Amino acid sequence: MTINYENLNNCKSNIKKFDNSRLLIVTKNQSLDDIEELINSGYRMFGENRVQEAKLKYSSINNFEDINLHLIGPLQTNKVKDALMLFDTIESIDRKKLVDEIFKVTNKTPKIKTNNYYIQINIGSEDQKFGVDKSEVFELYEHAISKNLSIEGFMCIPPNTNSPEKYFQEMNIIRDSLDKGLKLSMGMSNDYLLALKNNSNIVRIGSLIFND
Repeated sequence: MTINYENLNNCKSNIKKFDNSRLLIVTKNQSLDDIEELINSGYRMFGENRVQEAKLKYSSINNFEDINLHLIGPLQTNKVKDALMLFDTIESIDRKKLVDEIFKVTNKTPKIKTNNYYIQINIGSEDQKFGVDKSEVFELYEHAISKNLSIEGFMCIPPNTNSPEKYFQEMNIIRDSLDKGLKLSMGMSNDYLLALKNNSNIVRIGSLIFND
């Protein structure tokens, strides 16, 4: 694959119009060469869906400590230790069992990389998608706080629809009911502009900037 710099630059320009919004480049299934090219172009914030794929690619990158790497895919409890050593931020906290495992591993492991977490909400209540049910967000948030997880905000993947705005608005309502200072990670290649207009702090862009 090759990098579409025209689309990438357009994304950057659009994001700059909004205060407190950042671009997360999704590099799942992308080559190490493309990632290093982006790093050499000044980009530092990347997202991966799978722990093992990210470990294989990013462990060989020079100056890895300068990279801000996010896990945006589901996390199995048996992969928690690897994830904590690799990712700066985990955006897919969706159940108490996962919180408990992170708490346990964190207390046993002196040097972890992860310092921020997002709770993933199944905002469209879709059976096939990961994320905590909307009715259980407050309970999971309180549990995570009780286990000393630094919850930075909430993440969602809305249903594949022509009108995702209502889901972005609902994310705002949920966030505001808990803490207006928390951030929102929402919006991808096909709907990031709408997400930005609805207060997204992180937009996760992949397919828009990589050509087959």
